[in-house]
Amino acid sequence: MAENVLHMRGIEKAFNGVPVLKGVDFSLRKGEIHALLGENGAGKSTLMNILGGILQPDAGEISIENKRITMSEPRISQQAGIRFIHQELNVVADLTVYENIFLGAEWTDRFGFLRVEDMCKRTEELLGKMGASLHPKSLVRDLEPSFKQMVEIARALLTDAKIIIMDEPTTALTNYEIEHLMVTMRTLREGGVSIIYISHKLKEVLSVCDRYTVLRDGQLAGSGEVKDTNEEELTRLMVGKSVGHEAYHSSPTSSERLLEVRNLSSGKWFRDIQFSLAKGEILGFTGLAGDGRTELFETIFGCRPYTGEILVKGQPHKLRHPRQALQAGIGLVPKNRKENAIIKDMSIKENLSLASLKHFQSRGLIDGSREVEAFERYRELLSIKVSDPNLPIISLSGGNQQKVVLAKWLEADPDILIFDNPTQGIDVGAKSEIYQIIAGLAQQGKAIIVLSSELPEIMKLCDRVMVMYQGEITGTLKREQVNEELIMLFATGVKKEEQAG
Repeated sequence: MAENVLHMRGIEKAFNGVPVLKGVDFSLRKGEIHALLGENGAGKSTLMNILGGILQPDAGEISIENKRITMSEPRISQQAGIRFIHQELNVVADLTVYENIFLGAEWTDRFGFLRVEDMCKRTEELLGKMGASLHPKSLVRDLEPSFKQMVEIARALLTDAKIIIMDEPTTALTNYEIEHLMVTMRTLREGGVSIIYISHKLKEVLSVCDRYTVLRDGQLAGSGEVKDTNEEELTRLMVGKSVGHEAYHSSPTSSERLLEVRNLSSGKWFRDIQFSLAKGEILGFTGLAGDGRTELFETIFGCRPYTGEILVKGQPHKLRHPRQALQAGIGLVPKNRKENAIIKDMSIKENLSLASLKHFQSRGLIDGSREVEAFERYRELLSIKVSDPNLPIISLSGGNQQKVVLAKWLEADPDILIFDNPTQGIDVGAKSEIYQIIAGLAQQGKAIIVLSSELPEIMKLCDRVMVMYQGEITGTLKREQVNEELIMLFATGVKKEEQAG
């Protein structure tokens, strides 16, 4: 058995008197990939921020290679060989690969001139360790997301990282890129690097990790060897109960069409799109990265110019601005909530009221008490885990941020709701709750569109599924027809059928 490179014992942490970590133990062996699991708000980020020197524990101790270390600041953690690869990549798009890797640690000669060729050679060596072949002078903006992550990992290896913490590294990756990253992780493991892998995607955990530790409500809920567990057991440890695999959809009983799209095209993004959406229906759109589905529904929400027709409840609309889409009864929950769905500098209640400010106006001013009343209503309805609506929204876990975004659109009360990757980066328990909310909205007569690359999500929620490839709808499937092989045939353009609305 490999020796422990890291041991955290009895870690405790409270914020404003509220315990977040309650005597947590965590160990990491040399040359292993260790999954750190738990629902949003379970304490994972707090534990890792303590390891990174960003937060100080109230009690407990940390040892690196059997030497006790006080992580009083991030610099101490970095000197101990610990590096973070965050969910939001920390690369500079306008710099080259080698410039990103050596940023802040440039090699110079005795005259102060940059040793560019030496840095390029070292860059190739570092990337070679991961089986990647990238030109050191390529601009990072031109790289696929998985290669951008490799640049971040190479930067960590430049400083002789012993421990790399990967926080939801596959959120924005395609299946191909995920496989590429998994190969990289295994290569690093063989080289003796230890990896702490934080993810809500349990199939990935079972595929690539050696051991697991599960936190629940700030306490250790379970740990062990990955080969001895399964997805259902890990889910039970995370949530405290089994989460069923039942479908949440309910076939619409109304034939009333709330949305019709005819011959819709927009530049290079998509062309000649046609479909209809019935009252109470959940319609799924899926495909591979770059298929145009996000751009299609940004257009329907008034964000892009287009040709063609958009009809809402049988009436044609010219949707040139999101305000016009909202007035027509269309709402959009965008992907990447941190960039497109929340305003980080505003409070929870302010984010919640943004799409329906007229509901909260009194004599031309925003009535804060009405905002608080709305927050309390949705906190109970959606099980939002926070007590103070005046806290900044970024103080919430990812799952609870997503619930606030949902609350914003529930308050706006559109007849048509578009969800783009609605459960991206959130845990299995919160996913189940959000699925129930979406299904409940459909049962109330809302027309729902779900954009997702996750086949289990599509199968659980959708009555029909449309598959896109390079800006075209290549297939329309009923729920009972959906399977991974058929989806991939349509998503890669191998198979194509006439559109069915």
